[in-house]
Amino acid sequence: MSGQAGRYQRSAAGMVGAMLILLAVIAAFVVFRELNRNDVTTPVRTVEYRQTAVYAAEQVDFELLAPSRLPEGWRATSVSFTPEPSRWHIGQLTADDEYVGLEQSRASSRDMVETYVDENAVRRGAVQAAGTTWATWTDEGGDTALVAETGDATTLVVGPVDRDVLVDYVELLAPPAR
Repeated sequence: MSGQAGRYQRSAAGMVGAMLILLAVIAAFVVFRELNRNDVTTPVRTVEYRQTAVYAAEQVDFELLAPSRLPEGWRATSVSFTPEPSRWHIGQLTADDEYVGLEQSRASSRDMVETYVDENAVRRGAVQAAGTTWATWTDEGGDTALVAETGDATTLVVGPVDRDVLVDYVELLAPPAR
């Protein structure tokens, strides 16, 4: 036996062959992984809005509104309060998983509509709900909004739902119970 380590012929064809085998193994792994993957949908979390509503109501100098309860099958998914300038938000999903948002601030109706509905939203008349006249706005994307100026605040309720759904929701709005 020779004391030299074994040698093999190195060639470009051998290197290309080795790379093709490596790529085939990687491709097989990727295909195997895709076939055995369970698509995990990220569930929308439900949040508790009442405590934040009570806190926010104590901080603002206008009558803050929040739903006294949510309609059957609805769930709150986001809540936020910004003290300066005062802005209140609750996002909800209906039983059909359609978004309905409640926004309240000192901004004008027009500013609220441009911000939360569309810059080119069209006014579609008014509706009476909860003892207040609410202007109805729509946009080309299918959103409908009800907007009311009450005291020093503007309240806007918006979503891609029928106006009647928003009217029923507005009927549930009240200052939060402490």
